[in-house]
Amino acid sequence: MKNTFTFLTGFGLSLIGLLYIITYLNLLTIGYNFFEYVKFIISRIECWNVVLGFILIYLSMKEEEKHELHI
Repeated sequence: MKNTFTFLTGFGLSLIGLLYIITYLNLLTIGYNFFEYVKFIISRIECWNVVLGFILIYLSMKEEEKHELHI
């Protein structure tokens, strides 16, 4: 249950972050070059949701170690 909630939270955060990154692609049409675009994306806090979301997705998929003795 905890892994499902973590996965869905990570998915939602990464979806929101990717939505902002795609929306900010309009900056390229008004004269920004690619490096200025990347610099702008890195400076925006809502775009960092992608990184946080991917970390949460990874942590939810990581298999927990069971410390049991198997005979």
